[in-house]
Amino acid sequence: MSGAVLVAIAASIGNLLQGWDNATIAGAVLYIKKEFSLETQPLIEGLIVAMSLIGATVITTFSGAVADAVGRRPLLIASSVLYFVSGLVMLWAPNVYVLLLARLIDGFGIGLAVTLVPLYISETAPTDIRGLLNTLPQFSGSGGMFLSYCMVFTMSLMPQPDWRIMLGVLSIPSLMYFALTVFYLPESPRWLVSKGRMAEAKRVLQGLRGREDVSGEMALLVEGLGVGKDTHFEEYIIGPDDELADDGLAPDEEKLKLYGAEEGVSWIARPVRGGGQSALGSALGLMSRHGSMVSQGKSLVDPLVTLFGSVHEKMPEVMGSMRSTLFPNFGSMFSVAEQQQAKADWDAESHRDDEDYASDHGADDIEDSLNSPLISRQATSVEGKEIAAPHGSIMGGVGRSSSMQGGEAVSSMGIGGGWQLAWKWTEREGADGQKEGGFQRIYLHEEGVSGDRRGSILSMPGGDIPPGGEYIQAAALVSQPALYSKDLIEQQLAGPAMVHPSEAVAKGTKWAELFEPGVKHALFVGIGLQILQQILEQAGVGVLLSNIGLSSSSASILISALTTLLMLPSIGIAMRLMDMSGRRFLLLSTIPVLIVALAVLVLVNVLDVGTMVHAALSTISVIVYFCFFVMGFGPIPNILCAEIFPTSVRGICIAICALTFWIGDIIVTYTLPVMLNAIGLAGVFGIYAIVCVLAFVFVYMKVPETKGMPLEVITEFFSVGAKQGKEATD
Repeated sequence: MSGAVLVAIAASIGNLLQGWDNATIAGAVLYIKKEFSLETQPLIEGLIVAMSLIGATVITTFSGAVADAVGRRPLLIASSVLYFVSGLVMLWAPNVYVLLLARLIDGFGIGLAVTLVPLYISETAPTDIRGLLNTLPQFSGSGGMFLSYCMVFTMSLMPQPDWRIMLGVLSIPSLMYFALTVFYLPESPRWLVSKGRMAEAKRVLQGLRGREDVSGEMALLVEGLGVGKDTHFEEYIIGPDDELADDGLAPDEEKLKLYGAEEGVSWIARPVRGGGQSALGSALGLMSRHGSMVSQGKSLVDPLVTLFGSVHEKMPEVMGSMRSTLFPNFGSMFSVAEQQQAKADWDAESHRDDEDYASDHGADDIEDSLNSPLISRQATSVEGKEIAAPHGSIMGGVGRSSSMQGGEAVSSMGIGGGWQLAWKWTEREGADGQKEGGFQRIYLHEEGVSGDRRGSILSMPGGDIPPGGEYIQAAALVSQPALYSKDLIEQQLAGPAMVHPSEAVAKGTKWAELFEPGVKHALFVGIGLQILQQILEQAGVGVLLSNIGLSSSSASILISALTTLLMLPSIGIAMRLMDMSGRRFLLLSTIPVLIVALAVLVLVNVLDVGTMVHAALSTISVIVYFCFFVMGFGPIPNILCAEIFPTSVRGICIAICALTFWIGDIIVTYTLPVMLNAIGLAGVFGIYAIVCVLAFVFVYMKVPETKGMPLEVITEFFSVGAKQGKEATD
């Protein structure tokens, strides 16, 4: 079992504690009411349950900014401590006011866990199983509810059930959670990179991935610090630089040199300017026409949804053909012997003791500072100092590359989902007549025909690709890199690749980034999902379970336990499908089932179908509703909210979404009794059914498919999509 999986399991214990607490208080409040004589004080009784919601809401308001400033791990540790303290105080609780204080502290722990666990798992999980691992919190939460219901049910059979023990038991599993967060959970590598702690980030990533070579992903994490800067779409035909260099199909000035995250890795790329447009190109073309389409009423679907979908239409085909194409060889274009020798040379050079390379995090960071992307291994002398040349082989286009000599690549520079990270050098004449240039970041995605890629498959302006060569057609998102710029070149003789992100990126949360088009678009999607999730989850729980008609406290707890138990296989199915069928597919396929279940509940409460039929149909509808809810709208809003925001503001954005969830929770909880009195049970179920229909429309129109895509590519898509959509409608 990989390190990332174990870390995700450990982190999701925070959600297990949340589920445990939710189920425990539901049973314990029946006995709390009796001891403190709260039958005539419904406000206090309601506060005992709601105080944890208030605490979660309060702490969520600033948890995101704190998580971006001090890290994810410290707040997860704080969550475990808060759980433990609240359990001890509830175990003691001599009066109702101390109990309310304990519930408030408990809410603090819940708020931190619910907000940060999905974010933490997204930032540590491999791309191909990120959805599966981020469904673990839902599984853990339901598992915690089931265990707690079993405990409460057992205690309810005693002559005098002790609610203090029911609630205080929370401190025992919270101790295990504390131990795991302190001694086992690492800090998020993406957060570490954002603070310039490159050596630590590399060590964490190596442990999570179980391999030494993480250079490609480290480069990706660095590039994730800069999103949405002059992003545009291009298409290339790409091959080894010795494969297409002398094909004579186009003038040399039309050929581009692309560079990988490892030194000596380079390819020749030729822009596609005629036919052979990829699915991604077609989707972006659709976005450019979005304004006129909306005005003519032809499409209400967000073009960003189409843009994401264009990638996934090719995904199974791409993933099946990856081994036979050029992409697995990215980063391995020279022989095994050359790679091993280069690595040895590089390791020796990277341990130099030059104080110019030191960072404020100590000598351990020097190695990884030198291993930043785009660094040349060639050395040059500048003012008597030996430095890694920023231009070296990259500027000269001399990179050490050769065809692979058979077998699997020693290392793959893939960043997940058929995407590759590369850079290209651009050069132009400045105002002073001198040539100036800089690097551009490129996210490449394989397009075109699978299978045999040799011969004249694609027709290009100027002729066909000659037979016998390896090449691919690739769609590319091109934008500014996170670190490389002319200003940094002037500040650091060693070149911008030698600059720590902490030196190149502004300290603290960049609040202005919240108003970037891509971030605003992502916030709209995330907040919308959280509002709908809250309405469909929290509001329906009490009504659906009470509709079964069981009045006995013990029987009610038992049926809740059985219902929760039936959810677990459904969540297991969702975990399996999350990275195969995708998030959007699961939402669109489960919401209709929720509508049908609610429609049945409306009918059995309107029509006189008899007591037995009413009970049977109600019970089946309740179970079906919850089982399909936890496959779709249960986990997916939190998963998507943890995927669609840039690294620099991911914490604060997901906190905004979580705050929306908690505020919705409080509103729905307290308006439900009013709705029941005003429109009755059938009316409430009817409203929920309408909300489900609205949820289906919202998902279909606004929620893109993010499976198998690196987080940095997802945020880049939101950025370019939002900007092009805005330009099209202006």
